[in-house]
Amino acid sequence: MLERFRRSWTALLAPVADALLRAGVSPDVVTLVGTLGVSAGALVFFPLGLLWPGVLVIGVFVFSDLIDGHMARSSGRSSHWGAWLDSTLDRIGDAAVFGGLVLWFAGGGDDRVLMAVTLWCLVMGSVTSYARARAESLGMQAKGGIAERADRLAAVLLAAFFADALDLEILLAVTLWVLAAASTITVVQRALIVRRQAVPAGTR
Repeated sequence: MLERFRRSWTALLAPVADALLRAGVSPDVVTLVGTLGVSAGALVFFPLGLLWPGVLVIGVFVFSDLIDGHMARSSGRSSHWGAWLDSTLDRIGDAAVFGGLVLWFAGGGDDRVLMAVTLWCLVMGSVTSYARARAESLGMQAKGGIAERADRLAAVLLAAFFADALDLEILLAVTLWVLAAASTITVVQRALIVRRQAVPAGTR
């Protein structure tokens, strides 16, 4: 869903990526700094209930995910190492976002139900990514589902921002419940995709 926006933002940020390359900055450094920024924004601001400031900080560093990819392609530095590093650090950033919300609901947010729902979102998000990676390591594919990574991240960040800025707590609660369900469905969808490839039709 968000792929067309990714392409537009990548084109917009291309001059920044080119400037960093001219300055001798490597794509791996941008990837690492971006992850540290996202994690800091989530784990410093969210547990304090400062959701919209946290989202702004996270939003700035989320763009590094677009910049490092452009840098790697345009400089000819694309590699298995870079792809692995980017994917692995993305998981850390995602966990920090949902983990920060878990800490908020466990503390000042004082909502154990939403704490559990958010934790479920974190777990299912990780399982969704693992299901795809494991399938690809076995020579199959498991891409797809109703809640891909970019959609989950955009939804929770937008909901957190407006829930805090406009004092609409229900918006974040509804979004988390929807993401919990959608992530679970996505895991099931990917399991079925893999099963169709792994099990001959006549033996199902």
